Formats: sequence, structure tokens, C-alpha cells
Amino acid sequence: MRPSNRRAYILVIPSLFTTGNLFCGFYSIIHSFAGQFENASYAIFLAGIFDVLDGRVARFTKSTSKFGVEYDSIADVVSFGVAPAVLSYVWALQPFGRLGWASAFFFAACGALRLARFNTISEELPKAYFLGLPIPAAAYSIAASYIAFAQLDFDYFSNVVLILSPMLGLLMVSSIRYRSFKDLDFKTKRSFVWLVLIVIGVALIAVQPEVGLGLVFAYYVLGGALREIYLFIKNPNDRQKKYIAPQFITTDQPQEPPKR
Repeated sequence: MRPSNRRAYILVIPSLFTTGNLFCGFYSIIHSFAGQFENASYAIFLAGIFDVLDGRVARFTKSTSKFGVEYDSIADVVSFGVAPAVLSYVWALQPFGRLGWASAFFFAACGALRLARFNTISEELPKAYFLGLPIPAAAYSIAASYIAFAQLDFDYFSNVVLILSPMLGLLMVSSIRYRSFKDLDFKTKRSFVWLVLIVIGVALIAVQPEVGLGLVFAYYVLGGALREIYLFIKNPNDRQKKYIAPQFITTDQPQEPPKR
């Protein structure tokens, strides 16, 4: 087999996992319209597994490409933007009429904006943090909410989702930093605390999987926001020095040469 053919074959492998991600998103949408919300919710979680694997496989086989990055973003818009928005609307927001579908659309639109911003400035961001809530975490929060509310038989879930959906959308396009865990070092004291928290989360999921998943994602979503508020109140100047969100730069305008 010629090297060029082998290279073309390897490029297909991570794309197969991305296609699995896209399929799970489509599967979730179909089952949401069919009223099978549990299947739709678990399909979103399964899409997240494929989303993690496609990047890992691409790096392992040294077959990363611009095509793979763009294809992955398109699949993420469907699986983590449109699918949870459809789930939230059909399951909880439909009784609110225009306000309901506007809330669901706002979530999907913010998810797409979040991905576009990430693709634009990802190389300028520190690896330890995400700028804004990652779209998979926002999608998992919607899916985990259905699973938890169904288990608890909560009667006011529609009102909660009406607030939760746009709130997650705002967090996705915000400048709040969320841990990526890419710099996790178990040799440090802080990382050991994170390990303890992970063990607690696993224990919660083991004891009560449906409710435990919801609590884990609630901690991640709210914890990041509360931590930023605390740091800002404690020392706003120090927070700005540590991390300033990079600005969008348009290439169609002439740039001023750097000063020597």
C-alpha cells in the first residue's frame, strides 16, 4: 500500500468517531420528538464519549487535520447545541409557547457561538481553563436535569428548565473560566483535593446515579461561576492580570505594526 493511501485511510478513523457523535445527536433529536426523553438524554451522554475519543484517536494516530476540527465542531453543534435544545423544548418548555422555544433557541445559538469563539481563539487560551462553560457540559446539564427530575418526580421542572436553559446559554458565551483538568497533577496538594472531590462524585453516582449525575454537573456549572465571583470580590485587579480574554481580530483590516 502506498504511503498516500495509508495516510488517507488513517484520516478516516477519527472521523468515524465524530460521525458517531453526530449520530447520537441525531438519535437524541428523533427520540425527543417521539417523547422518549430518557433515550434522548442518554444519547447526549454517549455523544460526549465519542467526542472525547475522536480527539484522542486523532492524536494517537497522528492524523489531526483542519477537516477533522471543522467536522467535530459541526457535530458538536448538533449533539450539544440542537439536541439538548430540542430535548428541553419538547420535554419542558412547550407549554410556555413562544417564550419556551425562544429559551431553547437561545441555548442552541449560544452553543454555536461558544464553539465559533473557541475555534477562533483556542490557541491563545491557557490549557488549564476554558473560556466560558464548555458546550458538552451545558448539554450534559440539560440531559442530567431530565434524568434527575424524572427520578425525583419533581412537579415544577418546567419552570426550572425555563430558567436553566438561558442561564446555561449565558454561561457558555461568558468570560467565566472553567477548569479543563488538562493540567491536573496528582502530586500537588490542590490536585489531591480535586481527586477527593472526584471520588465523592463517583460515590454519589454509584449510590443514586440519576440524582448524582445532576449534582455533579450542578457543582461544575455553579462552582466555576461562584469561584470567579469570589476571586473578583477578593482581588479584581489580580484577576485581570492573571487572565484577560483575547479579543477577536479581523484580518480584513490593516494591522498596526508592532512598536519596537
